[in-house]
Amino acid sequence: MASAGSNYRLRCSLVGHELDVRGLSSCLFPTGAFVSVSRDRTARLWAPDSSNRGFSEMHCMSGHSNFVSCVCVIPPSDIYPRGLIATGGNDNNICIFTLDSPTPLYVLKGHKDTVCSLSSGKFGTLLSGSWDATAKVWLNDKCMMTLQGHTAAVWAVKILPEQGLMLTGSADKTIKLWKAGRCERTFTGHEDCVRGLAILSEMEFLSCANDASVRRWKISGECLEVYYGHTNYIYCISVFPNSKEFVTTGEDRSVRIWRHGECVQTIRLPAQSIWCCCVLENGDIVVGASDGIIRVFTESLERTANLEEMQAFEKELSQSTVESKTGDLGDIDAEDLPGIEHLNEPGTRDGQTRLIKIDGKVEAYQWSMNEERWMKIGDVVGSSGATQQTSGKVLFEGKEYDFVFTIDVNESGPSYKLPYNISEDPWLTAYNFLQKNDLNPMFLDQVAKFIIDNTKGKTLGNMTAEFSDPFTGGGRYVPGTSSGSSAEPAADPFTGTGRYVPGSASDTAAALSGADPFTGTSAYKSAKAENIYFPKKEAVTFDQANPTQILGKLKELNGNAPEEQQLTEDDLDHLEKMLSIACNTSTETPSTQQLQALLKAVSWPTDIVFPALDILRLAVRNPSVSESFCGEKDGIQFSSHLIKFLNPGGKQANQMLALRTLCNCFVHPVGQNLMMLQGDLIMSQAIELKLSSNKNIHIALATLALNYAVCLHKINNIEGKAQCLSVISTVMEIVQDFEAIFRLLVALGTLISGDSNAVQLAKSLGVDSQIKKYSSVSEPAKVNECCRLVLDLL
Repeated sequence: MASAGSNYRLRCSLVGHELDVRGLSSCLFPTGAFVSVSRDRTARLWAPDSSNRGFSEMHCMSGHSNFVSCVCVIPPSDIYPRGLIATGGNDNNICIFTLDSPTPLYVLKGHKDTVCSLSSGKFGTLLSGSWDATAKVWLNDKCMMTLQGHTAAVWAVKILPEQGLMLTGSADKTIKLWKAGRCERTFTGHEDCVRGLAILSEMEFLSCANDASVRRWKISGECLEVYYGHTNYIYCISVFPNSKEFVTTGEDRSVRIWRHGECVQTIRLPAQSIWCCCVLENGDIVVGASDGIIRVFTESLERTANLEEMQAFEKELSQSTVESKTGDLGDIDAEDLPGIEHLNEPGTRDGQTRLIKIDGKVEAYQWSMNEERWMKIGDVVGSSGATQQTSGKVLFEGKEYDFVFTIDVNESGPSYKLPYNISEDPWLTAYNFLQKNDLNPMFLDQVAKFIIDNTKGKTLGNMTAEFSDPFTGGGRYVPGTSSGSSAEPAADPFTGTGRYVPGSASDTAAALSGADPFTGTSAYKSAKAENIYFPKKEAVTFDQANPTQILGKLKELNGNAPEEQQLTEDDLDHLEKMLSIACNTSTETPSTQQLQALLKAVSWPTDIVFPALDILRLAVRNPSVSESFCGEKDGIQFSSHLIKFLNPGGKQANQMLALRTLCNCFVHPVGQNLMMLQGDLIMSQAIELKLSSNKNIHIALATLALNYAVCLHKINNIEGKAQCLSVISTVMEIVQDFEAIFRLLVALGTLISGDSNAVQLAKSLGVDSQIKKYSSVSEPAKVNECCRLVLDLL
């Protein structure tokens, strides 16, 4: 933690990498160590040396075939008690290393472009972000899930302390919060590419971006504060241990330390791009830059570099060149600059800069409160006057301007930044500047004249220059727009008694006291010592029906169908026979005419199709119907037709019956195969119904997840299990009906039974804390019994 009364000084400079140092991460082992990665394709582990001032390179790791962009440390586990090192590269791969091997333990492949960010979580989970616009969740050597939603590169990722929550920051200018693999919230506010994220607490986090701002956010979505200080892209942000203080690095050659929302110290480096930083457990700051050198800064006098090293650093800094076009030093006109005598007067704050002219050259100096002297930070190039050609657009408080002038109102007071675009009225700009800084209006003419004199000859036609990204060489990213819409679920149109009501109490497989937990039939007694709930071996189906009412409603609505879709008397006879076969669970093979009549009926308009869907729901349990509808020839078309009914804005009866039909497809192998083949599409659409107000839809949705769990339990498909776990967790967050909750608990138990990877993934998603509340449910008893058994596994 940065102490209030002391400043950071150089501890040491580490030479080893041959090109830009792009990523840094502190290590638990050895104590005080860290890992660095570079465009030279290597990762290096550094540990404190015996003097406790410097660091020694313990070993160099190689495994990437291109630049290494990012690094993180995976916490210790039983198998790897010293943890692991993960690195991401421009070869699209992630390499996993042990702390004592120069070659990878294994390589994670899956991203389609550069892996540019990594974050580790509990139970061995790893989150990666890539230029392919996705983030991926990994467990050990397998990809668990892919987070899709950003429209440009995912530059920053972080796993939050609360299990199951993850953050991603992107070049599309947004940050997304993910829960159990699904996007819960999108944060907007940054005006350019989001480059870094840092966690403050379970409820707050920080972000930094190419708009030169840092933002503090609440997880709930509110932006609490915006901090300005940098004058160019901010690449990295890191928080001090057990503190809300933080450090940032950027394209303006600076490391900045922040306390209570204020930049309290600025450290200049003799390199243009300060790519990365990390904070060690003792509060020391490690910084990587474009010159390939790692520098460590400390508050501790015991660890501060010796005089010779400090002087060498100062000399290197003084010999570097400062591009005037970065805007970091304000607008520069060499003719108006004072001479060296300007440095006789002490500075007023740490990091204050002054420019002087010596023998026609412009030099930049920075005031050090610690040393109480002006330190040279470089020779300024391109300072004959900041024109559009030399400086391009200048960033100030996150916005681009043609000019950012530095105004000294009086010699002893502070200087002020005056941003100006040539399209603006100089008098209005001057007036606003005086108002903002609470300055005397008598300066209006003087400030306006200053603007006019320093922008002579500039026209709107010159406003074409843009910053280019120093890493990719590309211009500013301008993302396409995206929009989302959500429709309120339609109200249930079926009311009244003695009528055919799909999903009514008489039609639902309700769990009654003393009945089987799924079907409500046969004697069932709870046995706490024995797990009778999971793993579930067979699919759960919806079998109950009243054929007379279904057929009656079908005939009633037939007159409302468009003339070309109306059923003939023969069609109705065929459907009556089909319904009889379906309800008696007969193995009798329906005729081609019966199948065609059913297909004709399920193609009815959505407002009258529900009785036909109810017949379909019962019919797919027949092996011949399943073979006909779910087989290779027509299976995709059949599943697509059912998926259409899962639109959240559709009729609730259709939604429920389509879900039940999908559940019943799992009865036969051909239907199972189709459901697994179309699993991604079906579940991603089905989960949209979680917000429905209809409990029967929730029960059907939970049953669908359960049937997927039954299939996944039989095969080794960890990514499929991860998606199913995500669905279970997401739905469980919303539903309140205990029958739906029970089926989700059985699905969860089935999914993780006998699979340690699935258990670890469930833990990392925070499922255990999510379901604990159900262990105290008294009625129905099966809910708390099943819950306790699942918790035993976790």
